[in-house]
Amino acid sequence: MATGSRLIVSLAATVGVAAVVVAAAGTVIAGRSEPPPTPAQAPRQTLMWSPGACVSRDGARFALAPCVRGEAEVLTLAADPPGRGQCPDDTDEVVRVGRGRTACVRAFLEPHRGRAGAGGGVLRAGDCVALDGRERPCSSPGWYGRAVAITGVSGGCPAGTLDALTLRDGVVCLGRGGGVLAEGMCVARPGRGVVMRSAIAGVPCSSARAWARVTSLETSARGCPRGSDRYLRARGAFRPVTCLHLVSK
Repeated sequence: MATGSRLIVSLAATVGVAAVVVAAAGTVIAGRSEPPPTPAQAPRQTLMWSPGACVSRDGARFALAPCVRGEAEVLTLAADPPGRGQCPDDTDEVVRVGRGRTACVRAFLEPHRGRAGAGGGVLRAGDCVALDGRERPCSSPGWYGRAVAITGVSGGCPAGTLDALTLRDGVVCLGRGGGVLAEGMCVARPGRGVVMRSAIAGVPCSSARAWARVTSLETSARGCPRGSDRYLRARGAFRPVTCLHLVSK
């Protein structure tokens, strides 16, 4: 009798365990049979010319692109062409995006064309310009002067400005470098009469072409210092009178 009782209890326990295992297995299988939840579809991104948008180069032009494939970022929008100060100083490119509008763009990686002296972006102190006011890379020939400041009027140029170029919406104040004349430089003999500043060519003082040494740049001939033999008047220059001491007669 005792043995039979133990068998009944053992069998009942075994059946109970089996039931639990099957129930658990049923739960797992039932879980796998349910379809996975469908994630909500992300809204399609609309690319627009606006601050923060990304662009990539498409041949010779820039086009809007998803930021994962972008090469540059739109910093701000400006007029076409941008007015003075409308694009940030670190702008690398100015891109026309529609009638009357441009985008000021900054590259994600080097090289940054907008860096001072690099020849691109917006004109600022440290950039080099040709006589027509267009920016040129300082590492290449053909530029006339290096900007020390950009102002609204020539009277706003800082002390030490040697020449200035008037642009459509401002004045580029120029310091030493390029074709800009400075005290102590030598010049070749120009043609007769009133000349443009660009016609007064600087030459090495050791050159056989050296005709005179610059003693001063003034607004009038009365300002020429002692020791000046003559002067040249240059049309359109910031200080139109170039005072000279002859070194070759």
